[in-house]
Amino acid sequence: MSKTPITVAYGDGIGPEIMQAVLQILEVGGAQLAPEIIEIGESVYRRGHTSGIEDSAWESLRRTKVFLKAPITTPQGGGYKSLNVTVRKTLGLYANVRPVQSYEPFVTTKHKSIDLVIVRENEEDLYAGIEHQQTDEVVQCLKLISRPGTERIVRYAYEFARRNGRKKVTCITKDNIMKLTDGLFHRVFDEIGQEYPELQKEHMIVDIGAARLAEMPERFDVILAPNLYGDILSDIAAEVAGSVGLAGSANVGDDCAMFEAVHGSAPDIAGKGIANPSGLLQGAILMLVHIGQPEAAARIKNAWLKTLEDGIHTADIYDERVSEKKVGTAEFAQAVIERLGQQPERLRPAKFGEASKEPMVPLMVRNPKPAKKELVGIDVFFNWRGTKPEELARLLEPLSTEKLKLTLITNRGVKVWPGGFPETFRTDHWRGRFMAHNSTPNHHDVVELLGKVAAAGMDFIKTEHLYNFDGKPGYSLGQGQ
Repeated sequence: MSKTPITVAYGDGIGPEIMQAVLQILEVGGAQLAPEIIEIGESVYRRGHTSGIEDSAWESLRRTKVFLKAPITTPQGGGYKSLNVTVRKTLGLYANVRPVQSYEPFVTTKHKSIDLVIVRENEEDLYAGIEHQQTDEVVQCLKLISRPGTERIVRYAYEFARRNGRKKVTCITKDNIMKLTDGLFHRVFDEIGQEYPELQKEHMIVDIGAARLAEMPERFDVILAPNLYGDILSDIAAEVAGSVGLAGSANVGDDCAMFEAVHGSAPDIAGKGIANPSGLLQGAILMLVHIGQPEAAARIKNAWLKTLEDGIHTADIYDERVSEKKVGTAEFAQAVIERLGQQPERLRPAKFGEASKEPMVPLMVRNPKPAKKELVGIDVFFNWRGTKPEELARLLEPLSTEKLKLTLITNRGVKVWPGGFPETFRTDHWRGRFMAHNSTPNHHDVVELLGKVAAAGMDFIKTEHLYNFDGKPGYSLGQGQ
């Protein structure tokens, strides 16, 4: 078998130690790899690259299209971008896949039968990173959910379940509150689910979903979630199964893929030789399956399972009730190597099939016919230091135009005029909603309104146009409205 080029980054903190251990296991385990080493992370940040990666590294990634990455450290302070988010978005790695299993009784857990996979959308949601400070007292972060992005990750989850013999997909959102953004995610899940009649489907609100994942993880099979919830749920699941240090992660796109450990760079134990390389090794095993080397993946995974069974444990999972020997990073790697070709006796042996050559998701997502879009109003946000909404209303009502009339004032999304309550807490961040009056407004009417607002000396900090799509409001009514 010819060797597959991959890009490798040793990372920061414990990264170099665990990467060295993992590459040694891969080589002896029969993985046919041709690593290209790149430098990323803290040292690159310090040289003035705000994303932690240089052009030469991008060249390697775009050439090999496979990235095995150790954890990195992002320097404290403003101006530094998340390297993970940068790589995911730049290379279109829209699907984050995190398998979670329990290895009881060899790794202590309250739950003996965890075998689930979390499929997390990787590019959108609050991780779009669009934030603004708008007033002295209020900052905002925009949550972006797109139909094409949602269709892509939803279909990925269903296809993953079908191709891997899974039985159920659980979608987790918070659409009882975020009815438009999370509501779209849930709606697309239901729509596409009709094409997979053999799979069980369910939806949960994230709070009860997280609670049940922590208490009854055995009931889940494949979990699908938007970016933020998926990130949180992944760590909950890994910790409930025994340790975040045992979890690997795949970040998959149409052209490229990145494989890593779930945990961070752990600078507090860097250089001590005690870090557990298992999380990165699990990521590397996912990589081997992805590049078409399932036999090597199974050989290495089974040797790792046998090592756990034999009680050869690093300090993070060492338990004197079940562990036979506490070892460091290099000694653990050697123990895995010594067990290559062996099968676990109590844990279920690993077996991986050939990865399908067909794309997991069709390259083209649906492009529904554009809805009829009608401008019906505008929200104007103000930085205003007053405290009484009635006083703000007296300032804003005269600014209404022939086609746009003030109908509502909120503070942090809570209605305070007309008919607000004096008990409502208020900051310096206010919204005035001007709705269509007499006839349908257009952009010229919006400009006229904002001109009057500016002439009155009001500090408006943001605007949002309000539209109906096919006659349905494309905006939230908000609390108390």
